[in-house]
This record gives sequence, structure tokens and C-alpha cells, in this order.
Amino acid sequence: MKGLLIIWALLIATVWVGDSFIRGILLTADTPRTISPRGDLADFERVTTELFDAAAPAVVYIFTETGPTGASGPAGRKSGAGSGFIWDGAGHVVTNFHVVQGADRIGVRLDTGEAIPATLIGAAPDYDLAVLKLSKTPAGVRSLPLGTSSDLKIGQSVFAIGNPFGLSRSLATGVVSALNRHLPTASGREIHGVIQTDAAINPGNSGGPLLDSASRLIGVNTAIISRSGGSAGVGFAVPVDIVNRVVPRLIKDGKYPRPGIGILIVDEETRAGLRFAGVVIAEVAPGTSAESAGLIGIDAQTGRLGDIIVKAGGQPVQTITQIAAALEAAGIGNEIELTVIRDGRKRTVRLRVMDIS
Repeated sequence: MKGLLIIWALLIATVWVGDSFIRGILLTADTPRTISPRGDLADFERVTTELFDAAAPAVVYIFTETGPTGASGPAGRKSGAGSGFIWDGAGHVVTNFHVVQGADRIGVRLDTGEAIPATLIGAAPDYDLAVLKLSKTPAGVRSLPLGTSSDLKIGQSVFAIGNPFGLSRSLATGVVSALNRHLPTASGREIHGVIQTDAAINPGNSGGPLLDSASRLIGVNTAIISRSGGSAGVGFAVPVDIVNRVVPRLIKDGKYPRPGIGILIVDEETRAGLRFAGVVIAEVAPGTSAESAGLIGIDAQTGRLGDIIVKAGGQPVQTITQIAAALEAAGIGNEIELTVIRDGRKRTVRLRVMDIS
């Protein structure tokens, strides 16, 4: 008897569930379903949404054109795009140098949707940074609060805002993956102290801000490592401490001091063929400290090899980036010691570091 009751109860339950299921299908076929209450956002979600709301108005879309006005086709005008952000209330915009390099015309689209012509007023290719000036500064433009990159920790949250693939105002989240990376630039030098992040940085994000969880600027997104051209979780940003040092000089002088001694060197591929350890001087510029120190380059007529720099500031060097780092460490106006080889003989020279910008 007890077993029959259990079977009967199961049959009733099955019929009820089935009927409810059938009625549910019928009801959802012609009437909207009831919305379930969501409740408050989680703390981490609230931080992210508030950060985006606060920072996004300062992020801009940059578009460029190269070529004669009115031209078209492959040999005509070429367009480019990237990201940037408002630096101050005077209408200065910071972006990557490679975003605007060679552009004949530059436009900046603000968060409001307004597009404003802009002029390149300063560039530092060694740091892949550039400053634009809006042709007019609308009332109410907002800049980002400034942070510092000196106390960043691996694993802390970061947020990238930009315009990947032309899609405006996109937010990507991630962490600081590594610190003190070295990033080559188009000028042949390296940016030191670069931030590595796994936040999605794609083409079009270049020049946009990297923020911490307090909505402060901590870097300028500049590059990715990717064979496909899309984000692979390895992105890089110029640290804000460098940005805050370089940008004011670009606004004031249009350039950033570049330490040098007045030499051109043989490219690394050619040097490798010569099988020499060190940096081979190809040419010495007249009126420079290198000329005053008696350094020589390659003599094209006789085929005589130029001086080979094997040490700079007491450290062995084999690339231009290593020499650049030694010159930067010495500082413009100060002396640096070079160890050079000429005709198989090694000697030491001291010369003053110049500003070659």
C-alpha cells in the first residue's frame, strides 16, 4: 500500500511539472517573461563602472590623413586612427607619436561626438609620445587625474580605454603583468621601465590611457606583441612618470632633450657580418663632441673601418640602445667615458653628452 502511494505521488508530481512546463512554454510564446530583481552591483563591478563613467569623457578618438587634399586611390590620401586623452584644460591632447607620425591633417573626436582639427605641437619619438593642440577648446573638457608608476605592483588591476578597430570608448580590464620592460621604438632606441599588461590592447588603442582602480592615469598604451595583429594578452604602456616628465617639455619646447654625442652607427645586421664585438661608428657629425674627441667613422674611399665602441660609462655595449641608455644615465652636459678600438688598439676617451634633439 505504501509503495502504491509513492508511485501515485510521483505520477502527480510528473503531471504537475509537465503541465507547468507546457504552460510555461505557451505563456512565453506570446507574453514577456517576468524580470527577476538584480540587486546591487558587486563591489568590483561598481568600481569598474564608476571608473569608466569618470574617465571616458577625457578619452578621444584621433583620425589622420596623409596625402594631397582631394586625392584618392592607393597613391592618394591615406587615413589612420588611434586614441588619445585630454591632458589639460588648455586643449592639449596626448597620444602616441606613431599614431600621428607623417600625418598632414589631424582630427580629434571628443566624447561629445564633436570633431575638432588639431595640430601636432611636440613629439618625442624616443618615447613614442606626441602632444596635439585642439584648434578650439570647448567648455567643460575634462582631463584625467594623474597617478604614479613608481609604486605599481605586479597583479594590481588596470583598465585600458580606447578605440580598438575604430570602436569608440571601449573598456578592457586586466592586471599589471610585469614591470620594467624594455620596448624598442621607431627611432632605434628603447623605452625603459615599460608596463606590461594583459588588458586587451588592440590596433586603435594606441595612445589611450591605462588607469589604476582609482581612475588615475598610470600609463599610455603603446604596443602589443601579436602575430595575428589582435590582442594576445601581452600589451605595453609607457609609464606615467615618463609621460609627466616628457609632455610638459613638448608643450613648452616642441621637443624633448635627446642625449647623444653626434655619431651614426653601422646597423646591427651589417655589424654582425663584420664579426666585431661592439658598436661601429659609421659617421661623425661635424661640430659635435664626438668630432672634438677625435672619433672617426668609416672612410668610404679607402674602406677604413670606423672606431668601434666597446664600452660606454664603464659598461660593455653592442647596440645603439645600450649606448643610448648609458648617455641618458650620464645626462646632457655631463661627461661620459668611452672605450674604443681603432686598428686593433684600445683606448679610452672622455667627451661631453650633447642634446641632439
